[in-house]
Amino acid sequence: MSPPHDNSGAADAFAKPPAKDPKKKDDKRDEDLSEEDLALKQQLELYVERVQDPSPQLQSIALDSMRQEIRTSTSSMTSVPKPLKFLRPHYGTLKAFYETMPDSDQKKLLADILSVLALTMSADGERESLKFRLLGSEGDIGSWGHEYVRNLAGEIAQEYAKRQGEEAPIDDLMGLVQQIVAFHMKHNAEPEAVDLLMEVEDLDLLVEHVDKANFKRTCLYLTSSARYLPGPDDVLVLEIAYTIYLKFEEFPNALQIALYLDNMQYVKQIFTSCNDSLKKKQFCYIIGRHGLPFEIEDEMLRDGDDRETLQDIVNNTKLSEGYLNLARDIEVMEPKSPEDIYKAHLLDGRASAGASVDSARQNLAATFVNAFVNAGFGQDKLMTVSSESSSGSSTGNWLFKNKEHGKISAAASLGMISLWDVDAGLAQLDKYFHSSDNHAIAGALLGVGIVNCGVQSDCDPALALLSDYIGKEDPSIRIGAILGLGIAYAGAQHDLIRQTLTPILNDPKANLDIVAFTAISLGLIYVGSCNEEVAQAIIFALMDRSESELGDPLTRLLPLGLGLLYLGKQENVEATAEVSKTFHEKIRKYCDMTLLSCAYAGTGNVLKVQNLLGHCAQHLEKSETHQGPAVLGIAMISMAEELGLEMSIRSLEHLLQYGEQNIRRAVPLALALLCISNPKVNVMDTLSRLSHDADSEVAMAAVLSLGFIGAGTNNARIAGMLRNLSSYYYKDPNLLFWVRIAQGLVHLGKGLLTLNPYHSDRFLLSPTALAGIVTVLHACLDMKAIILGKYHYVLYLLVLAMQPRMLLTVDENLKPLPVPVRVGQAVDVVGQAGRPKTITGFQTHTTPVLLAAGDRAELATEKYIPLSPILEGFVILKENPDYREDN
Repeated sequence: MSPPHDNSGAADAFAKPPAKDPKKKDDKRDEDLSEEDLALKQQLELYVERVQDPSPQLQSIALDSMRQEIRTSTSSMTSVPKPLKFLRPHYGTLKAFYETMPDSDQKKLLADILSVLALTMSADGERESLKFRLLGSEGDIGSWGHEYVRNLAGEIAQEYAKRQGEEAPIDDLMGLVQQIVAFHMKHNAEPEAVDLLMEVEDLDLLVEHVDKANFKRTCLYLTSSARYLPGPDDVLVLEIAYTIYLKFEEFPNALQIALYLDNMQYVKQIFTSCNDSLKKKQFCYIIGRHGLPFEIEDEMLRDGDDRETLQDIVNNTKLSEGYLNLARDIEVMEPKSPEDIYKAHLLDGRASAGASVDSARQNLAATFVNAFVNAGFGQDKLMTVSSESSSGSSTGNWLFKNKEHGKISAAASLGMISLWDVDAGLAQLDKYFHSSDNHAIAGALLGVGIVNCGVQSDCDPALALLSDYIGKEDPSIRIGAILGLGIAYAGAQHDLIRQTLTPILNDPKANLDIVAFTAISLGLIYVGSCNEEVAQAIIFALMDRSESELGDPLTRLLPLGLGLLYLGKQENVEATAEVSKTFHEKIRKYCDMTLLSCAYAGTGNVLKVQNLLGHCAQHLEKSETHQGPAVLGIAMISMAEELGLEMSIRSLEHLLQYGEQNIRRAVPLALALLCISNPKVNVMDTLSRLSHDADSEVAMAAVLSLGFIGAGTNNARIAGMLRNLSSYYYKDPNLLFWVRIAQGLVHLGKGLLTLNPYHSDRFLLSPTALAGIVTVLHACLDMKAIILGKYHYVLYLLVLAMQPRMLLTVDENLKPLPVPVRVGQAVDVVGQAGRPKTITGFQTHTTPVLLAAGDRAELATEKYIPLSPILEGFVILKENPDYREDN
């Protein structure tokens, strides 16, 4: 936002004339003037003399005439108005005379005129326009023209800052501010009114000046400027916007701000203030999409509200149905096999020849590809095939094509395939609970967590099934149950689970991997809650680790679990960050970076990004690991808005050129987070270059990141790159594994899903989604130890961020209702005049439709009114009572 000072085009239009020999100059000037102008000039000079006349009557007449001349000419300012031009030489004279005048009405009138003349005359920083305005009459300032008012606003801002420094009274300024704000709001200059009020720190004034005509534009400006303000101003600005939205009963917008502020009191207030049960259902859809477990309480209900329906919507129980509806509409119900994704027949002979060998690593990759591609469809060609099928291969067979820990991921993939459909998923997984193979049981437990991800239910099936297995002997079963709980109850802040899991953290007999995954699960369940008990348990667990354990890559998941508790909570992390300074030096810095990056994730805080960049600039010896999370932190903080995002992509390019190896390994992952499910061409090219890097870890990270940026987009260019990489790396099983995973991600949900944690026009950030992605990226900082080791099932944490990228319109009974919509690139219309178009280059489709990154939809019919201002996910339409069919 540019400060409103000195935008007076008039002031810049001409500088002060050089004081050469005045006589000659004046004569020459007079010859150039037309007769009219000459008459005006002489007239004004006469007024100036008359003003200095001793007789008050003459003074008044002269001042009035002069005022008339100036007013009629300053109404529109394209060039410097003539009267101001001709009065320039007399500014000093009039000022000197003003000082000698006794107090009178005439003196005030002269002050008004001097205030306007000062617009083009006064020296910089003198603020004479404001000085004379305060000495002048109380009249309407708008009559002197817009330019004058804008100039005054600029001077007030400077004067206010000066008086605040001297602690001088500001009451006279505030009176003027009232007038200026009222003037701006009347004349469609809402941004200027808001800027002025921000400068004088009195935004509350805004609420009384907004009306039905301008409140939307005002709030749009407030919410979009909040991103660029330092705290605590940003929260203040959003709270004002929230108040205005509530005042005009624009509840869905108010709800978005309440969710952005993570303020549950506000959310409840919106439910209690709204009397329309249909609108409440729409609120529930918004809350469900945000991924917040939320209890509908009795005082939020009015007569006629059906509590169960509302709670079901918040619990996402209908998500699976809506998603399959979309799939049927787009005709992609047919299950796909990994071979359909690899498209090996498009490559030359050598690659496909190597692929016929049945290696466990390639089967594991196929398990993941199969799970990602058929996510949520409930059927596939590997796991859910019935035993009587013609090929004669029963489900059991695929499970046993995986080695020991590979079976965990294979069994868990059933959960992913039945995603959001709890009953069907549990029925599919049931058979593995009776297996004699511990890995299969562990996978089934994890699968139960995945099926319940983002879908709550009153009977808590996940808790009932998983809690029995947490105390078992076998470590893989325990991890399966613990991670399953973390995924199923992410964000739920479930106390019963906390009491079950915290003892494991401080159990001296528990293996390191069990402790690490317990910390992650607790971090997910209590994401962004700043819960002290969980924080202390994780801190003690970190302090209990022996020196050899601190070097283990898994130990690094403990600080991450701690960081997730403070996700996006900014300065609330400080006490914990202080404690982390007492840790063993092997983990201290790592913990510090992780806490900082989580606490400021999604805030766009520039100072924190600079801090992290400073850490990345140091050249350290090989054993240091803390730069990895610092690089990821840069991406986590600056993903908040487009400008910061572009700038950090450029900073990351520099890190690639100058950074040490451990930084280079993290850069592709940071780029993946910045452009997740949004394949930007420049990032795609960078990653394509890095995917052939000499360092295999950098190449692996780049390959995975190609999968991330194309996740769920079916992007043909990335799919082609990955196919070529699969033939390039056909002899390197590790890299080939990553190429396959990336291929699975690009075709996530056959192109119907997204991993982007941002939704609602990139305004809201879903904390659970971000937590899942960040955990996977942290695990990828040491690929060989974790994911290429035996903990590959960490990849399933991505399920927390999977959401259908759809717009599904439903009628008042929540049944799908096809309507035409226009889908196009979103255009930023903040502060633009008139009613600009919000999308460009649109095509008209019938819902349900897919929305790509940066797309926006609007209804193409007047017949219905959407209950949500942002058309994404489920939107309820009600019939427009004023609609008439044109015959």
